[in-house]
Amino acid sequence: MSRDNLLRFALIAFGTVFCLVYPLAMVWPSGWAWHEGSPASSQYFVMIVGIYATLGVYLIRASANPAANRSLISFTVASSIVHAGIMAVQSFDHEMHRGHLLGDVPALLLVAIVLGLLMPKAATS
Repeated sequence: MSRDNLLRFALIAFGTVFCLVYPLAMVWPSGWAWHEGSPASSQYFVMIVGIYATLGVYLIRASANPAANRSLISFTVASSIVHAGIMAVQSFDHEMHRGHLLGDVPALLLVAIVLGLLMPKAATS
């Protein structure tokens, strides 16, 4: 499989997972949600789910032409690293949050590594 096809697959796969953060939190709350109770019981969580679902849709759309969507892919890489770093540090504040070290923290780092390695090269003129 070519690098471009791998990138397209990764964009679709990660975009789909970003669209599924809410159900993931229902199945494995300690790895995906930052509060007790149902996912809908936190306004923050509902907001972040909306942001990630939107990003997921745009990543899926970007798979049609990754080279034209370098800035979106770069944003996804950078924001995933920042988000994972903050969550990793915060996961030590409360026993309930330790599951994030096995859930969304490594998932976001995986997104950053895979998309970073497969990022289309900038066009040279």
